[in-house]
Amino acid sequence: MKAAVLRAPNQPLEIEEVQISKPGPREVLVRPVAAGVCHSDLHFLDGSYPYPLPTILGHESAGVVEEVGADVTYVKKGDHVITCLSAFCGHCEHCITGHLSLCQSPEVSRDAEEEPRLHKGDESIHQFLNLSSFAELMLIHEHALVKMREDMPMDRAALIGCSTTTGVGAVFHTAGVEPGSKVAVLGCGGVGLAAINGAAIAGAGMIIAVDMVDAKLEIAKSLGATHTINPGKVDAVGEVIELTQGGCHYTFEAIGLKSTTEQAWKMLGPGGTATVVGMIPVGTMVELHGVDFLAEKKIQGSNMGSNRFRVDMPRFVDFYLNGKLHLDQMISKHIKLHDVNDALNALKTGEEARHIIMFD
Repeated sequence: MKAAVLRAPNQPLEIEEVQISKPGPREVLVRPVAAGVCHSDLHFLDGSYPYPLPTILGHESAGVVEEVGADVTYVKKGDHVITCLSAFCGHCEHCITGHLSLCQSPEVSRDAEEEPRLHKGDESIHQFLNLSSFAELMLIHEHALVKMREDMPMDRAALIGCSTTTGVGAVFHTAGVEPGSKVAVLGCGGVGLAAINGAAIAGAGMIIAVDMVDAKLEIAKSLGATHTINPGKVDAVGEVIELTQGGCHYTFEAIGLKSTTEQAWKMLGPGGTATVVGMIPVGTMVELHGVDFLAEKKIQGSNMGSNRFRVDMPRFVDFYLNGKLHLDQMISKHIKLHDVNDALNALKTGEEARHIIMFD
C-alpha cells in the first residue's frame, strides 16, 4: 500500500510502498476513504512532540472495514467507521471511572515480540497514535474505532475523528459550558471552530472568536460566534473584558502557545475557567498571576475533548445530519495523498482550516 512516511523531523513526508500485517485478535483492517490533515500532525512533523521514527502520520479519518481479526464482534466487513486516537482498554482506572481519553494501556498496540502492524521489508514502521491514517490501509485495535450510519459523508465524518470531538468535547465535557454563559475561543482553526460551534449548541449567550485571520473570523460567525476580535488590530484581552463587562465564564485556548494561554487566563472573570485545548510544545512554561487565584479562577487541560467517543461520535454525526453541527465550512480543500506536504505547509500559514485527503 502507499503511505506518507515521516523519516526525520522537519523533512517532507515521503510517499512509499509499505507492508501491512494481517489482522490479529481484536484488530480491524480499515480502508480509509477520507483523512484530515490536522495541526497536531504538524507538531510531530516539526519535532515539537518527539515521536519514534519512521512513522506514518495521520489520525483523523473515516473509512470502511475491510477485514476483522479473531474475537472482533463489534464490527464486520463493510461497516462504515470513524477512527479515534483515544484507543481504550476498557478496564484500567481511567476507563472504569469514565475517562477513556486518558487511557494509556499498551494492550491496544502489538507487543514488541510480535510482527509489527506496519513495516517496509525488515524495517519496522511505528504506528502513529494507534492509527497512521495517511495510508491506503489501517490496521488498528477494535477499540480505536466506532461504527456510524452510512448516510454520513466520509469527509465530514473524518473531521469528527479529531477536530470536532476535540473542540466540541472540550465545551461539553471538559468545561461544561452552561446556557447563557460568556465564552471566548482563541484560535479559529479546526478545533477552535468546533469549540465555537459546540458553545452555540450548548446555548452560550456570548461567543467571542479571536484570530489573526479575518477570513477565519467570518467562518466563526457562521458557526455561532456573536463577536469577533482580530488581535493584530486591537488589544484582545481588553476588548474581551470590555465586551463581557468583566470577563468570561469560559475561555478556550485552541492554538497551543504560551502567549495565548496566558491571554485566555486574563480574559476570565471571577470564578471563570480557562481550558487549554491546544498542544503547547514540550518544555514550554506558562506564567499566571498568582493573585488571580483569589478570584477563584481555574485553568485546566483537555485531551481530545475528554471524549467517550463510542457515545460522542454517533451523536455528532446526528448533530451534523440534523443541521446543528456545521462541518461543511471546516473543509478548505479536498486533496490526494501525494499532496499531503502541501497541506501541511498550508497549516503553517494559518490561512486555512482543513485539507481532507480523499483516497480512491
